[in-house]
Amino acid sequence: MTKPIARLKTTAALAAILSQLAAQPAAAFCGFYVAKADAKLFNKSSKVVLSRDGQTTAITMASDYEGEPKEFAVVIPVPTFIQRKQIGVVEMKTVDHLDAFTAPRLVEYHDPDPCAPIMDRRNRAAGLPAPALSVAGPDRYSGVTVEANYDVGEYDVSILSATESDGLSNWLNDNGYKVPAGAEAALGSYIKQKMRFFVAKVNLDRMQLLGNGYLRPLQVRYETAKFMLPLRLGTVNANGPQDLIIYALTINSRVETTKPSDIDVPLYVKQDFGTFYKAVFDRAVERENMRAVFVEYAWDMGWCDPCAADPLSNKELVELGARWIGSDDHAPYRRGQGVNAYVTRLHVRYDAKSFPEDLTLMETGDRSNFQGRYVLRHPWTGAASCDAGDRYRASLPARFRQEARNLAGLTGWSQSDIERRIQAGEQSLR
Repeated sequence: MTKPIARLKTTAALAAILSQLAAQPAAAFCGFYVAKADAKLFNKSSKVVLSRDGQTTAITMASDYEGEPKEFAVVIPVPTFIQRKQIGVVEMKTVDHLDAFTAPRLVEYHDPDPCAPIMDRRNRAAGLPAPALSVAGPDRYSGVTVEANYDVGEYDVSILSATESDGLSNWLNDNGYKVPAGAEAALGSYIKQKMRFFVAKVNLDRMQLLGNGYLRPLQVRYETAKFMLPLRLGTVNANGPQDLIIYALTINSRVETTKPSDIDVPLYVKQDFGTFYKAVFDRAVERENMRAVFVEYAWDMGWCDPCAADPLSNKELVELGARWIGSDDHAPYRRGQGVNAYVTRLHVRYDAKSFPEDLTLMETGDRSNFQGRYVLRHPWTGAASCDAGDRYRASLPARFRQEARNLAGLTGWSQSDIERRIQAGEQSLR
């Protein structure tokens, strides 16, 4: 485990916080997918797909915003002037598909007959952890230039440049962007970097005309030498800590390195995996004082084992910005014959205090696979009339107690309560 720092760089492993349990060598997994923990578990969450090819970057922004569409507003710092052809909208189902494909998952397998001939049973699993301009005096918007206004689907988009943070803050607030108090410092840092500001609001008339009952994710593409995510502003109308899930699509490799651990949990976790995983994440965030980025998935799009959803099609990947693929056909997925796209899923909970700087990312060249997986191991219940069977049955209580300790350590739940639930499932701890 790497301790996090304010400015996270993947060359230092992006502070992936997994388990505090002893790590075991990873091996091929042949279990059965049971459940997944998708982004819908977390309130006040946003999803960002970050595609990177050389210096070409595409950011697709999806929010869980559920208020009145007229109140929605987003402000994203961008490194250069943005033309209309660099902006688009993406279907939400495509982002949801990527979320499902990379989600932390619960898997299960069954112990073999201990009296059967010994086979290679390596079944270990890896665990995780254009807006209408207000009329005002020129001094109030000092240094602000509206460089362009665009109609993009259901959104009005403006591209701004600024030389003074006060003027920019006034412009944003007067035009409905609800910049929180104290945001001038963050705005000022972007201004010093000579960044522009991509701002968008919903056009209710066009939204009704298009017949969309929800807000589609916005995508912006640009060239930049910096592989970074402007974390500090994001959606400036945020209130309290935010969950951000980043899906990084790259050509060759992951944007982080980590050594996963093997984690077995009690069988009753199957009844509500969502509650379990949320508790795991909440406890890890608290333990690290909300100053860490978690790796939840890293795998080539060509295959997965086990899959929580089918891999994305070429068409979906191109839609999300992976244009290096060069084809958007609907070729069926075949195991081991995937497209040249590697996806890394990162999860961070943050506020202005915990992450005062943006995230700086870098491809590592590491193509090792990782899934946030938690394992249910069903004990053998058949006849086992042999010495190995006797030893196997005698070992089960210790295994169940270890699973209870695993669960308590991951979630902070009471170990005695966990043990009572295990014994209620007719698994003896003695």
